Amino acid sequence: MEAIAQGIREAAKKLLSQGAVDCVIGFAQGTVPMRDYPYFAYTPEEADNLTWSRFCCNNLSNFLVRREMGEAGKVAIVAQGCVSRNIVGLIKENQITREQVHIIGVASPGMVDRGKVQALFPLKTITEVTEDGEDLVVKGKDFEERVPTKKVLRQNCYTCVQRNPVIVDEMIGEESEATHGGNIDKVAAPWEKLMPEERWEAFSESIKDCIRCYACRDACPLCYCHVCFVDEARPQWCGKTQDEADVATFHILRAFHCAGRCTDCGACESACPVGIKMRGFTSKIEKDIRELYGYAPGMDLEEEPPLSVYKPNDPQEFIK
Repeated sequence: MEAIAQGIREAAKKLLSQGAVDCVIGFAQGTVPMRDYPYFAYTPEEADNLTWSRFCCNNLSNFLVRREMGEAGKVAIVAQGCVSRNIVGLIKENQITREQVHIIGVASPGMVDRGKVQALFPLKTITEVTEDGEDLVVKGKDFEERVPTKKVLRQNCYTCVQRNPVIVDEMIGEESEATHGGNIDKVAAPWEKLMPEERWEAFSESIKDCIRCYACRDACPLCYCHVCFVDEARPQWCGKTQDEADVATFHILRAFHCAGRCTDCGACESACPVGIKMRGFTSKIEKDIRELYGYAPGMDLEEEPPLSVYKPNDPQEFIK
């Protein structure tokens, strides 16, 4: 992994030295274990702080929207499969242009869910976590243990269908197996087994701890609206209370807002402080769109999103 990080640093330094980009958006090592954070390198010297690991969990495409460009009029961004798919989506939705972004591609190794790691050591303080092959070496006061990485990945990494970037300007390291056996349909499977009344019960139970902090919205690269529907006052679409109806309305409308756009990057779940599994809210919608239209968001710059076009000759068989 260090070889990939070094490749990213070298690519960033070259771009910044040549004035080809105004900024390189990547990750830097955090001050606490397993918390590498988004980092913006504006000079070749700052590029030395860039890193790459299984702890790089934010969706960096979120930082491209409404970004003011400098003299070069272009930024570089480190992107694996899901991030690159979101970049494609942002280009299609006219939030950025392809010419404004230089994509430094990397293959995703599968990112670690730090909550899962911490859960293995509930009464211990973790002071350091390093990668060693296919294991994590977890250290703390008076203990050191190895944990198989495959047991503590983020849930979306188990079902990921595109670990390699779909568009790229330069690739760092080798491409990996595209899916690693991922099956996105597994996310929707539990919902499909339930009757409508049971689905509502399961949905209501899953959101009961929501505190309306909007971390899911703020972490999502699809939620770039200047004014979110929850903040609209004229008319007011959704109350700001933690009343069951208001909470349900927020999550339902946000899920439908992502229909045909969600790449299942998992940013929403990673950001949620109370552990709501909101990937499940979009999973059935996205599965329906794959089956009805044969469309997967962010996979092709030229393919038109089915919910963004109107065709007079559409037979609309699905509504019969």
